[in-house]
Amino acid sequence: MTALLEIDALCAGYGETPVLREVSFSVQTAGIVALLGANGAGKTTLLRSIAGLISPTSGSIRFDGVDLAPVGVEDRVRRGLAQVPEGRSIVAELTVDENLRLGGLWRFSPRELGGAVDEIYAMFEPLAQRRNSSGHQLSGGERQMLALGRAIIARPKLLVLDEPSLGLAPRVVAQIMTVLRRLRDTTGLTVLLAEQNVVSALSIADHGVVLGLGTLVADRPSAELTSDDALRHAYLGF
Repeated sequence: MTALLEIDALCAGYGETPVLREVSFSVQTAGIVALLGANGAGKTTLLRSIAGLISPTSGSIRFDGVDLAPVGVEDRVRRGLAQVPEGRSIVAELTVDENLRLGGLWRFSPRELGGAVDEIYAMFEPLAQRRNSSGHQLSGGERQMLALGRAIIARPKLLVLDEPSLGLAPRVVAQIMTVLRRLRDTTGLTVLLAEQNVVSALSIADHGVVLGLGTLVADRPSAELTSDDALRHAYLGF
């Protein structure tokens, strides 16, 4: 397998405050990697660096063989990198259908777009039932499904998720994790999943990366992380 995303000696932070310190790992094509660690470990800073929302102070990020340093946010999206940030970012004034069409607008012709939207409805049946409802009217779970659907409708190569299970009922979390695993298996989608719900994340992940106070603590197959009692108790909380 080849690496779709390569993080090499990455350092990043905010102003004079360093957060990430020499973090290195890779994400293999058509794999799911769980990015784990407590609050303040640096997970969100890492994801923001990958998306281009902050600039690393040193080190490099390569995506599909290309150094992302000179690549802007919009160009990263067009190259196949999609991110769903924490907070279920949708356009609340638009309907479910309008949000999904907005996500696929640059990827499909008007004739193709309807079929792409229908594919999302097939993945998330609650959205199909609420297609004419505005974002304001959706539950937390429905908003997260919509944020995820809007990201994957453009068929990215890499999907980056920041705490998708936060505040959601276990049933909804299970549905989202099932969709991610199915997309990996059927389309070859690569996923980097930052999660505090460690058990849920590792249940679908091939590999796990653990951060502790901005440094890399572990980079191992998921089965090895769950079987390491000392690591689980110290960093994973179960």
